[in-house]
Amino acid sequence: MMKLKLTALTLMLVSGLSFAQKVKYSKEEIKEMDNYMFGEMFTGFSPKKETRIILKDAGNVKGNARDMDRKKGQIYSVKIRNTATGKDETYKAEDIAEMYLPVSGFEKGMRTANYFNKISNWSRKSPSKITEKDEVYLRNQTVSLKNKKAEKEYLMQLINPDFSSIIEVYADPVASETTGVSFSMGPISSPQVGGGVTKSFYVRKGDRVIWLKKADFEEHYNFLFGDNKEFMAKYPAESVKWDYFSWLVFQYTKMTEEAKG
Repeated sequence: MMKLKLTALTLMLVSGLSFAQKVKYSKEEIKEMDNYMFGEMFTGFSPKKETRIILKDAGNVKGNARDMDRKKGQIYSVKIRNTATGKDETYKAEDIAEMYLPVSGFEKGMRTANYFNKISNWSRKSPSKITEKDEVYLRNQTVSLKNKKAEKEYLMQLINPDFSSIIEVYADPVASETTGVSFSMGPISSPQVGGGVTKSFYVRKGDRVIWLKKADFEEHYNFLFGDNKEFMAKYPAESVKWDYFSWLVFQYTKMTEEAKG
């Protein structure tokens, strides 16, 4: 009888398992991946500017938004002063396909101030993405909030409209951010170093919508990008981090569309 000594490598091969080799990126590549590609999230709205609603039955409604009913920050109904009728009308998310909501000037100012308070933003994206935005685009989605609640229709802000052909990313209004460090300079605080990375989003691919949080990024990596072998070889889960998520969605979309011709 032959004595068979199974090394760790032999066991790995026998079980059919393999481990992807970690990819090392240059400083230039890391700087590129660190670019934040998503649009800024807004939850406040201007009641003085026009809101546009596209109903599921293809009807259009224009007017000034008066109130929003929300759950975990997501909109499930909106009250609007209809320009055509001059009356207040309430529409549920289940009746709305899309909505264009005017941005609150106050919130725009607060977001811009917050942007300049984080040193990492100075090289990651232009503040014009905040200051030039007059409205946000919301789309009807049926989701389970935080993957726990019963599914319900909400109007959710799409934050990657320019590269959403395969993966749609929606803002999580109650998402937390990674923390950074600020150093005291007498009575004045210095800008924050590091931190400021959003920890969760709602993501749709195909017919599936999930609440994706930082802690579960690697677990869902194959669901997000696994159907593109070239992408997976270049950006395996072991070699990237959550901070690059927006850029990875952008790059995956670009590579997948180019492969399809």
